[in-house]
Amino acid sequence: MFSNRDLKNMIVPLFFEQLLVMLVGIMDTFIVSYVGEAAVSGVSLVNSFNTIFIYLFTALASGGAVVISQYIGNKDQKNSVRSSSQLLMFSTLLSIVLTCIVLMFHQAILSALFGKVEIDVMNACITYIVISALSYPFIAIYNAGASLFRSMGKTKTTMYVSLASNIINVIGNCIGVFVLHAGVAGVAIPSLIARAFSAIVITKLCFQQNQMTYYTKKDLFAFDTDILRRVLSIAVPNGIENGIFQFVKVALSSVVALFGTYQIAANGVAQSIWSLAALMGVTLGPVYITVIGQCMGSGNQEQAKYYFKKLNKLAIVLSIVWNLIVLALTPLFMHFYQLSSETLQLIFYLVVIHGVFNAIVYPISGPLSNGLRAAGDVKFTMIVSIASTLLARFVFSIIFAIYLNMGVIGIAFAMCLDWTIRAVIFYCRYRSLKWLEFKVI
Repeated sequence: MFSNRDLKNMIVPLFFEQLLVMLVGIMDTFIVSYVGEAAVSGVSLVNSFNTIFIYLFTALASGGAVVISQYIGNKDQKNSVRSSSQLLMFSTLLSIVLTCIVLMFHQAILSALFGKVEIDVMNACITYIVISALSYPFIAIYNAGASLFRSMGKTKTTMYVSLASNIINVIGNCIGVFVLHAGVAGVAIPSLIARAFSAIVITKLCFQQNQMTYYTKKDLFAFDTDILRRVLSIAVPNGIENGIFQFVKVALSSVVALFGTYQIAANGVAQSIWSLAALMGVTLGPVYITVIGQCMGSGNQEQAKYYFKKLNKLAIVLSIVWNLIVLALTPLFMHFYQLSSETLQLIFYLVVIHGVFNAIVYPISGPLSNGLRAAGDVKFTMIVSIASTLLARFVFSIIFAIYLNMGVIGIAFAMCLDWTIRAVIFYCRYRSLKWLEFKVI
């Protein structure tokens, strides 16, 4: 069903799209570092909170992508079109509701999560969360449209949209900070504009009817409970899993806030580089969904097993190569940050710890689990992920960071422990072939 060229045509554009997103994240932190460590800390803390919603919208889009991919594999264009439109409708409504909630209660949320930070850091948090919350609907709308094109294997489209969006973001950041001297707002507002641009463009492209699937106004303003049930049957477990995962990350950000500004800043910068290092795993996740989803939708289990094995090998090899490249470039990245030597040294330690486990363990704990979800095996992956997040990442973060006085390094080790546990369990599930027993459509 998928030649090596087909896989390459999906993976390469996705890689460069994700690379652009990650580089812009690093660029944001780099530019904000010229405003001061308080600004870097404020942006990193709010980003950890915003990621809850970004992952929620991603989970919803992934649920839609599984259903759409299976309908495409089954050559059922009517239901693939209806699923695409319903995904956009539900994503838009949910994101608007969440935006209103955050805007109404942002001060209470920040006080509860990060109440003990310094006043300059809190002021940066307030500015950044108000502006960034306005972009939630645009993130959700873009994710819905991107999932449609990825389900068709047309990843070049999302790459080009992302390229234009990120150019807008970077230019806007430079103007906002260096020309207008707008501080944190000088980074937040260009991000809002860039996300609005990408949402508008991808949505317009999704209405083109010369594709395997697309949006229609008729289906967009309808409410198809059967289609939504299928989408949400994948999205809700994935959303719960990601939601709890992100809540734990936010809780751990509150723990990080106890260690002082230099550790907060080091953790924030390290997370940007971590995101870059995780690029290959993030890239291959949608590929698993498209390939395994279409194979299962067509009813061809032998093809599903063949491509699952092939993608697993690709994920491991490419992740090792990519993480070696990132580790080699890390000293160069840090040279450009205007931070203290103590902060830069801590950043390097954090990146090394992450890189070793990300290269070896994450390809199994991350991308492989997307293949299980694409087959409909969502409850098992949800239960394992939630249990591992709470019992390994959260509990051992507290033990390592606070009781063993390891600080943010302890939190990094607990994260790697979480990945290792997931990888072992998910690989055993994959080898058991129980994921072949599920039906999505």
